[in-house]
Amino acid sequence: MKRIWTIIGVSDVPGSVNWYQSLFGQPKMPPSHDDFGQILDTDGTVLVCLHRWGAHEHPPLMRPYEASPGNGLLLFFRVDDYEMALKRARALAARFEEQPHVNPNTRTREFSLRDPDGYYVTISALSAPRRRGPARRLPEPSPPTRAHGRAGKARGHRRDLSRQRR
Repeated sequence: MKRIWTIIGVSDVPGSVNWYQSLFGQPKMPPSHDDFGQILDTDGTVLVCLHRWGAHEHPPLMRPYEASPGNGLLLFFRVDDYEMALKRARALAARFEEQPHVNPNTRTREFSLRDPDGYYVTISALSAPRRRGPARRLPEPSPPTRAHGRAGKARGHRRDLSRQRR
């Protein structure tokens, strides 16, 4: 088994921990340290790590002003309580980067907002909404006509003859 810990640089670890816990509807628990915190799923899986800029001298986390926050990074979370996450996000953010919509690739509802440090955060429903009512049936393909079938056989027969002549 393998896991990745996405670690982002933040200016205020306790504040960011509180923001993400609010977004995900988690109980409020302060981080273990003022310079590092983790947001965990209910099964203990690490969703994201929050590391104070400049702490511990990790080279990519030393200079927050060299690039815009999240440049080249998309924090994309799939949630099983999308509607509740949307309500919580509306309470946290004055505006959304992307309003709720259906992603044509995943066919799931999603929205995007910025966290307190400016990172781009997308929240996506874990699965597409279930269809209400009976599923639409696609029309059955029509069988080939007899003439079409014969022409195909005749062409195939000619190809065989041409191979024999070579």
